[in-house]
Parts: sequence; C-alpha cells; structure tokens
Amino acid sequence: MKRLNRRSWLSGAATAAVAIAQTATAKAVQVGVPIDQLWADDPTKQPGGAPPGVPPGQVGTRSPFEKLVKNPSDISSRTPLQDLHGILTPSDLHFERHHNGVPAIDPAKHELLIHGMVDKPLVVTLADLKRFPSVSRIAFLECSGNFRTGKETLSPQDICGLTSQSEWTGVSLATLFREVGVRPGASWFLAEGGDAALMTRSIPVQKGWDDAIIAYAQNGEALRPEQGYPVRLFLPGWEGNTSVKWLRRIELGDAPWQTREETSKYTEAVGDGKIRQFSFDIDARSIITFPAYPAPVQRGWIEIRGLAWSGRGTIERVEISTDAGKSWQVATLQQPVLDKAHTRFRLLWHWNGDETEILSRAVDSTGYVQPAYRQLLDARGGNSGYHMNPITAWQIKRDGRVLHRPETR
Repeated sequence: MKRLNRRSWLSGAATAAVAIAQTATAKAVQVGVPIDQLWADDPTKQPGGAPPGVPPGQVGTRSPFEKLVKNPSDISSRTPLQDLHGILTPSDLHFERHHNGVPAIDPAKHELLIHGMVDKPLVVTLADLKRFPSVSRIAFLECSGNFRTGKETLSPQDICGLTSQSEWTGVSLATLFREVGVRPGASWFLAEGGDAALMTRSIPVQKGWDDAIIAYAQNGEALRPEQGYPVRLFLPGWEGNTSVKWLRRIELGDAPWQTREETSKYTEAVGDGKIRQFSFDIDARSIITFPAYPAPVQRGWIEIRGLAWSGRGTIERVEISTDAGKSWQVATLQQPVLDKAHTRFRLLWHWNGDETEILSRAVDSTGYVQPAYRQLLDARGGNSGYHMNPITAWQIKRDGRVLHRPETR
C-alpha cells in the first residue's frame, strides 16, 4: 500500500497541472507528448474498450486483468480457491472430475428412467422434470481424493482444489420416489450416468428421501456440460463421485450393486488388512487461502482468510494458530453458515516478521475436530488417497514468502 503525505500530494498535483498547461496550446502539443499517448492509461478520456467503444453484449466477460483459471490434468481440473471471494464458485471455475471425458448430450433427446423395486416405472424428460416442484440449495461438492502434499510450492488450488460450491436447482428425488411408489423392501438405488464410462454408484435409498436432488441448474443457469448437463444427481455432503453426472437411470433394489467404481476405486484401506467401503460422508475440513503460496506478505496487519466445510452438518467454529500449533484462536465465521456448505472464516493477525507457521482446523456441529496428518495415518494405517482431510500448514518466511509445509510422517 502506497501512502501519500501532503508534500508528495501537492507535488503530484503540480505535475498534473503542468502537463495540462503544456497541452493547452497547439504548439505545446506538437513538441510535447501526443494526447493519445498521454491519455492512454486514463479510462475517462476514451470510450470503453477498443474505439469506437464496446456496446452492451449478450454474455458478460471477466476483466482481462483477472487471470482466474482452473488447473487441469487428464481427468480433473482444480478450482483456484486462493483467488476466490465469498462462498459461491463461478460455474466456469467449478472443479471437474471425469471418468471418460465430457459427453455431448442433446437435452431434447435425454431421458431419465426410474425402475426396479417400484410400483410405477417412469421415464421422464428434462421438460417433464421442470414441471415438478423445484428446490434450490447452496452446498459444496468435493472429490473424495481431494488431497495433495509433498512439496513447498503447492497452492490451495493444488492441495485441495477439487472442491467447489454452487446453488443447485432441480427436483427433490423424494418427489420422484413418491411418483413411482418405492416398495418397502427397496433399501438401495443405482445411479447411472450417460458418459462413455457409464459411471454407476450404489446409494442408500434413505439418502434419496433425505436431501438428494435431481439437478438441472447451477448458479441460476443450466448445468454446464462439465457438471452433468442436462441432468445430474446431487447428494449434499457426500463424496463427489456419488453425485452421478449426466444421469440417465435410477434403479431401486434391496442391496448394493458392487459396481466397478465402488469396488476397484472408491474404497480405502484402514489397517489390519481391512477395507472401508461406502464411506460416503465428507469429514470436516478447512484451508487457509490467504496467506498462502504463491502470494508473499509484508510485515504488519494481515487478515488470515480461508474456507471450512463439513458433509455432516454446519461448521461450528474454526481455530487458527499463528505459532505452529502451540496456541489457537477462534476465527470469525462469515454469515450465512449453511448446512453442508463452504463457510468463510477470518482472523486479523499482526505479523512481526519472525518466521512461523499458520494453521487452521475446523470443528463441525457433530463435534468432529479436523485432525492432523499423523492422526489420520495412525487411525487408518496409512494414506489410501481417499478422504484425507488433514490440517494444512503454511510457512511464513522472514522475507515474506509463504510456502506449504509438506506433510510427512
């Protein structure tokens, strides 16, 4: 931040006056700086955009000075958490995870079949779905494999950028369950996607009755293709792969189907030769998004900011340590604090220039406390790659550099 005293302000004003005087006559313009060059950086001296100006458009754009992008790989793209504000993720920056690319689906031809242990099997189109009473809720979505560590030059986007939050709109699955008449013995349903992988997951029927949504809109517009256009299943608080995209079939049954994705992939070792399966809920987690790599900091007052979330309820509190975990302070939670939703937290901190580490840990409405990395390893007998939600630490160097502290045993 650049501060001006009275002398420097008056000096700047005088310089501006001289420049105006020098351009007030034709002679001065000829020997001085051309007006178009003098005014090149002054937006008040020319029409908006390139001459002759840009009229109102059909689709809004970001400022070219804002470089917000996801970080893509072959199968996923990570949200730039450190660059965002508030709790909603712009739809085009929502993380992606695909099992065989993004299908191109004509909404006029897409159908959703609901069958199995039901009284009246049903086929509905997108138009049919929009005739049912609609519901909307703000909630996060997170990939169960959302964790990276190992080097200092990792940003929040790199560490846990496979989480995003939107307002989801669609039809309550419970409404459709009542429409088809779910039989008493049905305890599971199979959700099948219309992608080339035929992504399928077995889901307890009770989740369908509780808060599942057949979503067709996100943040006020139709779903993006990467997010399941034209229709997806959305299960608040559960691991992202269960919210099957491009949804085309729901089958009711009395047992899980043991599909490829829920046997070969989304299971995890928990020690003693045991495997955990159907670990649906996302545990409480937090991440400081500022200060964080790669942005440096300066001595003085710093507002520590970040995100916290839990798939089991609301965030009760977030605690922050500015001395490598020796002591903790309670951060302020930004309202609204919603169920199964990203929650912003902040704490004002005065950095004196000494080297230290800053950390955050979340506590949710069930009393669950976000664990340290070694606590997770001890409890699970190692890192399976799934449902890793450890406390993340940032190193503050004397020169103002902020680096990730890699997690080790």
